Amino acid sequence: MTPNVPGQNFTVRSVIAGLAIGTVICAANVYFGLQTGWVSIMSMPASLMGFGIFRLLRNHLELPFSPVENVFVQSVACGMAIMPLGCGFVGVIPAMNFLLSPDERGPLDLSIWQLVIWSLGLCYFGVVFAVPLRKQVIIRERLRFPSGFSTAVLISVLHGQGAQSKQALDEASKGGFASLVPRKDQHPPEEEEEEEGGEGEGAGLVDEPIPARTNADWAANLRLLLLCFFISGVATILTYFFPVLRNIPIFGGVAAQTWLWTLNPSLAYVGQGIIMGTETTMHMTLGAIVGWAILSPLAKLKGWAPGPVDDWEKGSKGWIVWVSLAIMLVDAVVSLGYVAARSLFIADSGLSVTAFLDSICHSSLGKYLPINRARYALLQRRGDDDDSTDDEDDTPRLGAEQETEDAPEHQRISNKIVGVGLLLSIILCIITIHTVFGDLVPLYATVIAVFMALVLSIMGVRALGETDLNPVSGISKLAQLFFALIIPQSNKSSVLINLVAGAVSEAGALQAGDLMQDLKTGHLLGASPKAQFWGQMIGATVGAVLSAFIYRLYTRVYEIPGDLFQVPTAYVWIFTARLVTGQGLPYMAKEWAIAAGALFACTTIVRTAAVGKPWRPWIPGGIAVAVGMYNVPSFTLARAVGGILAFFWLHVMKRSSTPLIILASGFILGEGFLSIANLIMEGLSVPHF
Repeated sequence: MTPNVPGQNFTVRSVIAGLAIGTVICAANVYFGLQTGWVSIMSMPASLMGFGIFRLLRNHLELPFSPVENVFVQSVACGMAIMPLGCGFVGVIPAMNFLLSPDERGPLDLSIWQLVIWSLGLCYFGVVFAVPLRKQVIIRERLRFPSGFSTAVLISVLHGQGAQSKQALDEASKGGFASLVPRKDQHPPEEEEEEEGGEGEGAGLVDEPIPARTNADWAANLRLLLLCFFISGVATILTYFFPVLRNIPIFGGVAAQTWLWTLNPSLAYVGQGIIMGTETTMHMTLGAIVGWAILSPLAKLKGWAPGPVDDWEKGSKGWIVWVSLAIMLVDAVVSLGYVAARSLFIADSGLSVTAFLDSICHSSLGKYLPINRARYALLQRRGDDDDSTDDEDDTPRLGAEQETEDAPEHQRISNKIVGVGLLLSIILCIITIHTVFGDLVPLYATVIAVFMALVLSIMGVRALGETDLNPVSGISKLAQLFFALIIPQSNKSSVLINLVAGAVSEAGALQAGDLMQDLKTGHLLGASPKAQFWGQMIGATVGAVLSAFIYRLYTRVYEIPGDLFQVPTAYVWIFTARLVTGQGLPYMAKEWAIAAGALFACTTIVRTAAVGKPWRPWIPGGIAVAVGMYNVPSFTLARAVGGILAFFWLHVMKRSSTPLIILASGFILGEGFLSIANLIMEGLSVPHF
């Protein structure tokens, strides 16, 4: 029987709080995205801030602030947080605005209203498409979704629902609806179990947070968040008056001026390193060493990149991007190829062809599709006892079992909303893209891009549920590769079409994955999926519009690309589009790119096969190495400091990851939000050194 979880799932006050929190995270993500291409959803800090706001106002509340309402606040905030990346404002839009050449129908000077129309067209269909996947990955397969699970545990602890042992938490992560909600007959764990659970495995910051020992710990965590926010914000404002603080020549003047080896002592980038974890930051550091200490001097001295090192077109800065791009493409093909094979053909995959068609058949779209479930009997799962037969008579029995694992009927998103919403969101995306780009992007290309995005979203959701990593960059690159095959190179808009196709695919996968993390959080705490869905829609709408306006402010005030905002992701986008559409590479870049691609094809295969092995972190990850290569060393070194700090805290001191995540989030949000103050001072031409 489905448990009855108390609390209001959807309230006006939680919408306002979620939008306020989401505004801070959204502004920070635009800032960091333009600098390095990195954004963070920050679901745990959003949950903590939501709890803190209502805790401070508790004497003025008519109804208590419940865990399920906390989930809703987090859903609205996270719906806003992903929009700078989901709508392309940190990569593909700058590429169109500043990097497209006249021969490629560029550069495109899109007005603010065109940016708003574009972002509104991209912000919905991924959210709607996540709904039919929920039953497969959360109800049936019960994938862990580590970040979503960690957020659920944090919310549970904040609201005083009791600490649990590690074993109990592991069981809850695979449990049914409201499995983290204490039952009346549930006894608190013994003290020894709580301490044992507090040790954890220390695998990284995606592991479950250690339960708080007292209900007062929320106040300490909130104070830590605000303190770190204030310190990082003050440091950010200081960098406006003393720009030299952004690039400290720790290796000497020659290394700094000639080879760009400096350190940006930004607390925000230290925080990013903490959240990324030791393994990822060390792989990024390896990429920086290979790219900027070996390949960059080699290309310069050999005459392969004769221009200044920091020149994207003729310098080694641009030359090594091609090598990093090859590594990213190979990593994407191998990793997503493995995920696709599991999703489509492996028996124990709930996202198999059968499962997907079955979910469509049971939605309102299924009424119009002549699909008979029995036709796919040979593809049924064979790893689950409940599905061991192929008889259609098993369907009611399976459905009855799933009823007890899902939310109450009135809290679920109806099939009619899914069917109509998906259709309308697809039509809206097609119309808005045509409105913005006109005949530059043919209608058939947009239609193909949208439906390809839906297919690739399935792989993204599965990867996120298993590994906590949504491979959106790889998904967009695969879309770009595919469109290079169907759009003739003679088409002068081929590069632009390629960019649009990649952006649509990235948006769909990112939104579907984000909502699935939130739905996992809500599922464990007994929140209404319907309320979360509408919360995401509200957050996505406001976030899409806000991201467009913040992006336009930055592009009007600052030089982009420039020293402060180098938009490296935009160069990756445009270089990928030019590569797959047949444009030539710089001298010797092809040979080095092929060699790097072959090497990292092997390392990616090894890493894929070595999941769970203790030696896997010693095998370099392709995406992390590539990011370390195309970002200048100043950002990577700061992230490495954060990664080392995380290792010391988790593995040497063996402490909980929760305060470390809060500290890192405060650093990130402080610089990201207070950068608006720097933006205003820059616009007003406030004097500085």
